[in-house]
This record gives sequence, C-alpha cells and structure tokens, in this order.
Amino acid sequence: MRTIYVDKDIPRMLAVKAVKPVWGNVVYSRLSSSRFVDLPDPELPGPRWIRLKNRMCGICATDLSLLTVDADPKIAPAALPGHQRFYLGHEVVSTVEEVGPDVTTLKVGDRVIMWTRFQGANCLSQEIEPPCRQCEAGNYPLCENASKGIGPRGVGGGWGDGYTAHEFEVYPVPDTLSDEQAMMVEPLGVGVHTALRKLPQADERALIVGSGIAGLCTLQALRALSPACHISIMARYPHQQEMARKFGADEIIGSEDSYEAVARITGAIVYNGMMGNRMCLGGFDVVFDCVGSAQTIQHSLRWARSGGTVVQSGITLAPMHVDLTPIWNQEIDLIGLNSHGCETWNGKQYETFALTIELLQQGKLTIDGLVTHRFTLERWQEAIATAQDKRSKSIRVAFDYR
Repeated sequence: MRTIYVDKDIPRMLAVKAVKPVWGNVVYSRLSSSRFVDLPDPELPGPRWIRLKNRMCGICATDLSLLTVDADPKIAPAALPGHQRFYLGHEVVSTVEEVGPDVTTLKVGDRVIMWTRFQGANCLSQEIEPPCRQCEAGNYPLCENASKGIGPRGVGGGWGDGYTAHEFEVYPVPDTLSDEQAMMVEPLGVGVHTALRKLPQADERALIVGSGIAGLCTLQALRALSPACHISIMARYPHQQEMARKFGADEIIGSEDSYEAVARITGAIVYNGMMGNRMCLGGFDVVFDCVGSAQTIQHSLRWARSGGTVVQSGITLAPMHVDLTPIWNQEIDLIGLNSHGCETWNGKQYETFALTIELLQQGKLTIDGLVTHRFTLERWQEAIATAQDKRSKSIRVAFDYR
C-alpha cells in the first residue's frame, strides 16, 4: 500500500517552519514529518471494517496545509489526542475490495467516497452506544467522543493505492455518477453545507470571498438552493472569473477596489480612517469567506451590513490576529462550519452528501470545468506544485489511479 501521511511531530514541525523560508523543499526532506511510504497491506482490524482500492482523489488545500507544515501546533484541534497521524487525501472515490464478516451496509465491488474518516473518529466508527448528541443529529465531524481512542484507526488515505476504514467512515455513491462526479461530492457538499449555514433569501445580497474550489462550489450551491438571491463573488484570476460567470454570479469583483465594489453593489458608504483603516456602513446581508485568512475575515466583517452574517468556510490552521469589533459594534454574526453533516432543506432532513448527490442528479450542481488537471501518484510533487500555482489555471487537481 503506497500512501502519504503527516505525523503530529511538534519538534519536526517547528524545525521545518524555521527552515522553509530559505529551503522550500524541506517539506519533502527527511527533516519533515511527512512521508511517502510503501506499507504492507494491513489486515482488517475488526469485523465491521473494509478495504478499499482508490480510483481518483482530489488535492485539497487542507491536505496541502498539513503537508507544507502551514498548520500551527497552537491551534485548538492540535490539543486533541485523536489527531496524531493524518493520511492525506479525502476527496476520494474508491471500490470496496474486502469486507469484514459483520459489515451490513456494503459489499465487494461497491463504489464509495470517504465520508467521516478524514475528520477523525466518531461514535459510529468507535461503535459507541448511545452516540453523543452531535452524532445522534448526524453531525459526525462534531463528535464529542472523537478523541476517546476506542478501537482501531484505519491505514492509508486518498493519496495512495487505497485504505482501510470502518464501514461507517465511507458513503456509497450511485452508479449514475461518474468517478469524477463522485470525487467532487465532498467539495460540492462543503459548498452546500456552507450555503445552508445562512442561506440568503430571494431579496438579499450575498458576497463570496474567494473563487477557488470552495468559493465556486458555494456559488453553485447558493444558485441551486436560493436561485433568486443576488450573488457577488471576488475572483482574482481570469480562469476563476470565467467559471464564476458560468455558474451564475451576478457580479464579479476582480481588480476593482474591494470597498468601492461593496459600495457600488450594495449602496454602502465607505469610511476611510487613519493608517488605512476602512469601514463600510451598509453592505451585504451575508458574506461567505471561502479563504479564511486573517485578512479576509477582517474585511468580511466590515463588508457585512449591520445585523448581517459572515460565514467562515475557508480555514487557516494557525492562530490569527483579527479585529473583531464589528461583531459588537455592528452586531455581525460570525459563524463557522466543519465540512459537512446534516441539513434541513424544504422541510426534510438530509445528510449533506445525500442532498449534494440529489442536486447533482437533478443537474442543479455540475463539475463541468472544475477538474482541470490529472496526475499519476508517481508525479505527486508535480501535482502539488500545479495545485499551488493558480497561474497553471488549476481549479481542482486530481490523482487518477484508474
């Protein structure tokens, strides 16, 4: 089993962080805690476990942050004992090769996508009864028992030949979806979950900050779930702007001054204080920050109208210095999300993936133009460089094992 993983080895992480400014490729060296290894195929560790052979896997920014040691050991998740080794690659479609004797939900030959495995253990995968309130509600990434360490953990991930998983860590996909569509259910699902955290109404204006895969998937989800709302999106690169137009953005903010663009679109008034300090009164009803840097969060809070909402979808795996005064001064709600979970839509309860697949089958979501590059695993460093360099016109770069 070939696989790529990153260990939570704090001394190594700190050493790589110190060296990386002068030696960028240190992240691929023996000094790093990341490894590309060829392991013996592990035995299934329990009767409800399965073995999977990978078909395709996307390269996500979260994987890249772990690989390139952008994660800071002082963030809250790093304190949890359940997070010790990360097998990279979670936007993965695979085929079931072997099932344990007590597996009831899957059979050999089924196609599945990774569901909860990357987010960590939960009550289902640890076989805890009764489940915690989050798992009971279907929000497995928020499991309150995630770090109890009950039972085995799987080996391998999407960046490699295959992996082992508990049967409830993967999600079956219908035959009507292609491998490419199945692989993209996870990022599209994050877009659906993002949109439903604060879905704009028909008469409201929304702003999406960032036009990478997260921003473009959120744009599609908003257009599918609230087709009459007004959607603006910030897109830096021409290929991102082209995709934003294709997916139905009403306004695209490119090189224009962002504060002036907010004023033009919403009628907000821009005030310029000392030392570059700027603030809008008025603004967007909802701002979806699909970048999640300190800079974008700070600006997003100033681009939302009083009483509006900022949804933080993008993540930065490091502590940040951010001016939060708009939260009290303008009564802005700042809410976050963790990948996917359970949704309420049109009076029904859905797993995020189930709703996403339904929208794909209805043609309300599409992957057209999103998977821009494909690489074999042997070219993994080239694939990563392509994903990191937006001048390559990459949107989603994928490993193709077929």
